[in-house]
Amino acid sequence: MDKERVRQALQARRAELRTRASHVSSDLRREREPLTADFADQAIQRSNDEVLGAIGNSAEEEAHLIELALRRLDEGRYGVCVSCGGEIAPRRLEAVPYAERCAGCASDPAHAAGR
Repeated sequence: MDKERVRQALQARRAELRTRASHVSSDLRREREPLTADFADQAIQRSNDEVLGAIGNSAEEEAHLIELALRRLDEGRYGVCVSCGGEIAPRRLEAVPYAERCAGCASDPAHAAGR
């Protein structure tokens, strides 16, 4: 595994997520588009705010998981399952680069006990 390539990919994704969360926050504060005067349109805008909030929360959560992955990378524990200590498959890390559990432990918590 090329640790520097992994680090760069994680850092790039974290930057993208932080930008997304910042834009969502700005939109929720109505910095670019204030609420309209029409109450029906306001209801639609506020409904959209709920979706925006969920997108922002998701971005912040994923950024936090990436922070943890970067810490594991620095500590030499990246790619090692935190539950069973086994290797996390490279294909899983490609799909979910912040994965902290192998596929077995992620799908079945009892899997770790069997190792």
